Amino acid sequence: MSYDNLTLHTDKYQINMMYAHFLNGSHQEKAVFEGYFRKLPFGNGYAVFAGLQRIVDYIRSLSFGDEEIAFLERQEENYKTEFLDELRSFRFSGDLSCVQEGTVVFANEPLIRVEARVFEAQLVETAILNFLNYQTLIATKASRIKQITLNDILLEFGTRRAQEADAAVWGARAAYIAGFDATSNLRAGMLFGIPTKGTNAHSWIQGHDTEAEAFQKYAEALPDQVTLLVDTYDTLKSGVPNAIRTAKWLEGQGKRMNAIRLDSGDLAYLSKGARKMLDAAGLSYVQIVASNELDENIIFNLKAEGAKIDVWGVGTHLITAEDQPSLGGVYKLVAREKDGAYIPVIKISGNPEKVSAPGVKEVYRIINRETGKAEADYIALREEEDVRQGMRIKLFDPLHPYIHKYMENYEAMTLLSPIFKGGELVVDLPDLQQIRAHHRAQLTFFWPEYLRKLNPEMYPVDLSTKAWELRLSMIQQFKM
Repeated sequence: MSYDNLTLHTDKYQINMMYAHFLNGSHQEKAVFEGYFRKLPFGNGYAVFAGLQRIVDYIRSLSFGDEEIAFLERQEENYKTEFLDELRSFRFSGDLSCVQEGTVVFANEPLIRVEARVFEAQLVETAILNFLNYQTLIATKASRIKQITLNDILLEFGTRRAQEADAAVWGARAAYIAGFDATSNLRAGMLFGIPTKGTNAHSWIQGHDTEAEAFQKYAEALPDQVTLLVDTYDTLKSGVPNAIRTAKWLEGQGKRMNAIRLDSGDLAYLSKGARKMLDAAGLSYVQIVASNELDENIIFNLKAEGAKIDVWGVGTHLITAEDQPSLGGVYKLVAREKDGAYIPVIKISGNPEKVSAPGVKEVYRIINRETGKAEADYIALREEEDVRQGMRIKLFDPLHPYIHKYMENYEAMTLLSPIFKGGELVVDLPDLQQIRAHHRAQLTFFWPEYLRKLNPEMYPVDLSTKAWELRLSMIQQFKM
């Protein structure tokens, strides 16, 4: 069995719909799907898009090999041989447009658009949502933490608590995109070039007769990378004093100790006590690392208490997005081919937030030229030219259309960029450093009120008048 082939990383109903399209002769008809999420996670004012690299790798490797076909042959649906033969020649031949990784994004705006044969567009839904949902969620959580810690060093420590190996590796990458400085995961470091950091565990201390001996042996082994875990027994009575003695020994060798690490107890109290002891010993250069179930809320409170912490190791709460473990992204059909042209389609629901926006759309970030700040994200039908030509546009809240304003002096940034055309990759994807820089630049477009952790202001995501009227007319059409 080939674990690396992700072609069947899909829900069975996708294959069943593909089969039904094939039998009905509609599998060659084109369709347009858009992927987005309906609600911002963590009560945050924004999200950070991530997952494109994984999506691109997946799309490029799609193929039904002998193992996949043999597995489908054993299914209770008894798929016809002609269908399985069609799958053997399967390749993605459509178009895919997507937001750049690291982009600040918001609810109810298309982040990805797939325009392809319905046979292809249906298959890729599950995997795309899997990658988009998880990595965007982790990148958003990481960005929230970064907003609290500002210039402090952030280490991703979540591997052992992640929901499996892939989550640990791709979660580390998503965290790095949003501003984390390093990961403890060596595989993530090897695959993506993320800096790696590690200290030592309590077992190292316990495995020696004394804490002082453990510190000394570790310093002898790694004299240029010494960070000592000081809370195995008593942090301030033995851990820090023994670390100070080790630091002084290192100075005698012409070396400097990097840091001490606190992994339990009252981190505010212990860090302040440890800082005083280190400074009194002439070790002001020794940093203090803190770990132990940290997240943005705990870090916010520790900073408010004046904790003397320079480096934050964040694990479980980041890699599992513990306070909201799912983004809830969806992938909706917005147009289908009929008689050689696209017609818009809509999903109507008893839950107003689940009513889709029909038609093929573009997303623009409207930047006020006077302030350099984003005024709103503007969703328009693809054929509309007003924004691209810089014409006067009306910005209004789709839920409260009487709230509106007009924009004239603006720059429209297109958020969806072509990634695949005719099945071929048409861009060179940026490297991780470029993605990180892009994310930092993105944040500068927004007023602090939209980015703050507590009670953020709601950033406007507006439909064009034509897109709004199309949606309203189709709702009325199907409600009659």
